[in-house]
Amino acid sequence: MRRRLLLVVAILAPAFLGAAPSGASDSGTASPFHFDEVTVADLLADPEAYPTMGVVVRGELVGDFGRRDDGTVWTQLNGDAYAEAPLLAGGSLAGANLGIGARIPVELWPGFDEPGGYRVRGPVVELRGMWRYHDPDRGGESYLDVTGLELIEPLLPLAEGVDWVPLGLGAGFLALALAVGLRTRQRGG
Repeated sequence: MRRRLLLVVAILAPAFLGAAPSGASDSGTASPFHFDEVTVADLLADPEAYPTMGVVVRGELVGDFGRRDDGTVWTQLNGDAYAEAPLLAGGSLAGANLGIGARIPVELWPGFDEPGGYRVRGPVVELRGMWRYHDPDRGGESYLDVTGLELIEPLLPLAEGVDWVPLGLGAGFLALALAVGLRTRQRGG
């Protein structure tokens, strides 16, 4: 009896191992969802199209890193052209900013120092998670419930150089106005 049981296990074990879900990885963790790569613009254009599948979204973390009592960090992920080529780094005007809320468990949070803003391009990341559109458990908020975070590019300080032509013209016009004012005052007094 024991031999038969071992024989059955020996025959069926490879069959069960071969039937492992395609999301299984070498690390032993399986992903129960298929993750589609989408853009922030895709999510905003048709937010109801992604209710049951995981998504991967790339962009810049901006605004604020709000730590919450529920063990999460909330921030905004901008997925516009400025994440890849900020204006102060030589990028050109390319429309409006596009962003979505991101709810990141503190266990995944790498402890970024500063979000993106005018003088700093924030960390560019790839977020993996579930898109929650008008989530009833969170008062109707729409956000990305993050299950994975990968840093693509670190924080980038941006510097705005001085544009000497307008500065010189302004100083010249100011000097001219002062000279005309003084001359007028001398004639009148």
